[in-house]
Amino acid sequence: MKETVKKQTEKVRNKVRSMGPLKTAVLSILIVGTVCSFIFHDRIFPADSVFNRGVSSSGFVNAMLAAVPKTVRAMQILTVILVAATAALYILNKAFHKNQRQITVVRLINNIVKCVVAVIAVIAVLAVWGIDTTALITGAGVLTLIVGLGMQSLISDVVAGLFIVFENEFNVGDIVTIDGFRGTVVSIGIRTTKLEALGNIKIVNNSDIRGVLNQTVDLSTAKALIDIEYGERLERAEKIIADRLPQIEIAGVSGAINYDGVAALGASGVTLQFTAKCREEDIFDVQRKMNRELKVMFDENGIGIPFEQLVVHMPDLKNNGKLTV
Repeated sequence: MKETVKKQTEKVRNKVRSMGPLKTAVLSILIVGTVCSFIFHDRIFPADSVFNRGVSSSGFVNAMLAAVPKTVRAMQILTVILVAATAALYILNKAFHKNQRQITVVRLINNIVKCVVAVIAVIAVLAVWGIDTTALITGAGVLTLIVGLGMQSLISDVVAGLFIVFENEFNVGDIVTIDGFRGTVVSIGIRTTKLEALGNIKIVNNSDIRGVLNQTVDLSTAKALIDIEYGERLERAEKIIADRLPQIEIAGVSGAINYDGVAALGASGVTLQFTAKCREEDIFDVQRKMNRELKVMFDENGIGIPFEQLVVHMPDLKNNGKLTV
């Protein structure tokens, strides 16, 4: 579990590093520009500044100059919003990456914060340019209502995603089975959940997730079924198992390997069942190693594993067609 958390955390950090230089450069330019705008405030914003008094006979030039204070003001607002959001997300990412649930919640909050910041920044910038944002917000509300009626599935996905996170049904890094697909949860977004298995990514809408099997809540059970010949005395085989099984050590097994008894009486042999507790991410590796070690143990003690047998009955034409073996 800890290794999975480390892998997910490293993925987040690699993603941040890949976006870091460009984001840092843009944010640095905005900060420098904002600081300069505050330093030269008295030369940019007063009514008698060169930008506001119409120094040119050309209306186009005067309009371009008049746009400078508004552009600078928009830059100031945008910088403050971005710096505040970046600082908040940085602190959040640094403080809450200790376990899978924290990683899941942080990623969801990141997505929500980015959407909210984008909306606030657009409204604030439009307000600086003199656009009536009250009417815009009212119109957006009506538009949202109209669009919402036609996007009920999207709303269902968002609501389902919130319930998944806050009810702690599963987290990033958990191994789950959804719609028959078993994979590791790599992200839980506002609209979709992504599972990864053997390099394949399955994307599932949150509202379509039903009957999730979370296989990392507790230790899983690795199972090995081994057949022995009917000619082998069961008492002898079980005595050897009792003596030798505790000596078998397999990496990834939590506790001891257990002999559960006779699982089935097959067509060719007696099926014995062995189980061991392990983490879900190790279950297939543990099963392969159990099969190998048990085969070696049986070989060393002369316990035969049967081949599939086929009995053929042939008609005896000389004996009135009666079957003979």
